[in-house]
Amino acid sequence: MTSTPEPTETTDERATDVINQLAGIGFDARLGQLRGQRPEIVRYAQSSYDALLEPADLAGVSRYERDLIGLRVAQLTNTPALTVWHRDRLRSLGASDADLALIEGFPQQSGLSARQIAILQHTDRLTRTPLLATAEHIAELKAAGLTARDIVTISQLIAFLSFQLRTLVGLRILAEDV
Repeated sequence: MTSTPEPTETTDERATDVINQLAGIGFDARLGQLRGQRPEIVRYAQSSYDALLEPADLAGVSRYERDLIGLRVAQLTNTPALTVWHRDRLRSLGASDADLALIEGFPQQSGLSARQIAILQHTDRLTRTPLLATAEHIAELKAAGLTARDIVTISQLIAFLSFQLRTLVGLRILAEDV
């Protein structure tokens, strides 16, 4: 009986581990080695990131909108590493300081498009009180020009960001013990 070799993590896979980057974990650090013991989990988390934030097919939700959501979730959850990450990504996509102020000042700031407002309201709802989402809220998203596919994509992104930030919190707690 032959044994199946354990999957190994390539240098490219390690270089694109956004969670390690956000947590400030080096590959040779103890937490980096610990995460490296489960390369499939690291790979799946990175694949989810790639599919939701760096997709080949944007499916009606722009990269700008995806990082707008990321920035909002980061703010709502008081996650500084994610805030900086998504703010920098928005800047690289052409967001000005005024644009960032509108996003970061939501809902008090005006100047966002109806679509952006609907997306941010949905982001707030699913981040803070997901059980209160109703069919009427979905209708509001559709009225703002979002398709069913867009709404699913946005909702999946919000769920992934929740996973990502919880992973970061868990790694921060583990870092205190190692």
